[in-house]
Amino acid sequence: MPSSPTLNRRRLLAGSAGALTAAGLTPLAGKAAAQQPAAAPKPLPPYAAWKDANSLIVHTSSTIETRRSAFGTSVITPGEQLYVRNNLPAPDAAIVADRDAWEVRIEGVKQPRSLSVRELKALGVETVAAVLQCSGNGRGFFPSKPSGTPWTVGAAGCVLWSGVPLRAVAQALGGVADGMLFITGTGGEKLPEGIDPKTIVVERSVPIKALDDALLVWEMNGAPLSLAHGGPLRLVVPGYSGINNIKYVKRLAFTATETDAKIMSHGYRVTPPGGKAEPSQPSVLEMGVKSWINSPHPDSGSLPAGTVLIHGVAFGGAQALRRVEVSTDGGKSWSEARFVGPDLGRFAWRQFVLQARLAPGSHVLASRATDTAGNVQPEQRLENVAGYNNNSWADHAVRVSVG
Repeated sequence: MPSSPTLNRRRLLAGSAGALTAAGLTPLAGKAAAQQPAAAPKPLPPYAAWKDANSLIVHTSSTIETRRSAFGTSVITPGEQLYVRNNLPAPDAAIVADRDAWEVRIEGVKQPRSLSVRELKALGVETVAAVLQCSGNGRGFFPSKPSGTPWTVGAAGCVLWSGVPLRAVAQALGGVADGMLFITGTGGEKLPEGIDPKTIVVERSVPIKALDDALLVWEMNGAPLSLAHGGPLRLVVPGYSGINNIKYVKRLAFTATETDAKIMSHGYRVTPPGGKAEPSQPSVLEMGVKSWINSPHPDSGSLPAGTVLIHGVAFGGAQALRRVEVSTDGGKSWSEARFVGPDLGRFAWRQFVLQARLAPGSHVLASRATDTAGNVQPEQRLENVAGYNNNSWADHAVRVSVG
């Protein structure tokens, strides 16, 4: 993986028309998308120009999805293929010119102060494999067509994060102050002038229990953290949706209450259909158990009858994964799949495979995961206004044709 987006490997164009089919929608939706004429492709934005355009769907300059067919059978998602979601325009690339000089203000500790990345590197280091997933991943399957990017499965990946444990930072500054119940991270994007910063700043709060696992990271998959993924410094909270993993983090505060920033008080709330987002509704925080099949998929074309290897990915979100089952008849019957590849820990995903014999005809392939707490991936999505937290196995199923 290139260490910087300035390494411009490719400027190929990524097609956006037919993207839903390429990403592996459920059968009827995929068929409808395939019948649409191709639209003009969209180029990768400059800050992400180093990525592999053939593996990606460019929705907008701030939303880039991994194609379902690009996930492969390895555990780790290469940086070149990892999705991108920015709530604000990416900062100028100058902020990664001297990575060690970047500073983050630590508050809500007994000895608050600013620390540079250089100083953070002296406090400790850990490497954690964790799934990074946008809370809207799976939104494209909602029949209500919520506003926002119509992600299918590609707003997710499993990567290696390296950085200093947040608990080590807190200890070095005298410990967390009394009465603090949340960890609040603030992004370092440039904010427009003339408006209330709280209406647009990327600032989120997670429960203090996340201190056990949270990191301030400067490296991803063995390379310096790119601008596209939050470099030079990012807050990573394993098990929590992507929005809580603050890019370009410039302030990290232990607080007694949640931030009143709009992106927390009203944004990323699980709002019932017909309602309006407000603070009493559940916030998008910990991820749930989820899986999907990556191959075969609708773009595979007609498969020969006989033995087929069905493979995909599964993760437990905030819990470790226990097992994955696969169905070749749309959920009428299930067979337990086999995990392949290394187990990289509680927060990583697992690749699974099932060898099945498929007779000629049409088959609906589905996967269903169970975590170590006994939570089972549900058949149906939780309907909500914004299309968040879709872990429905029925939505993520695919139809394949066998000749």
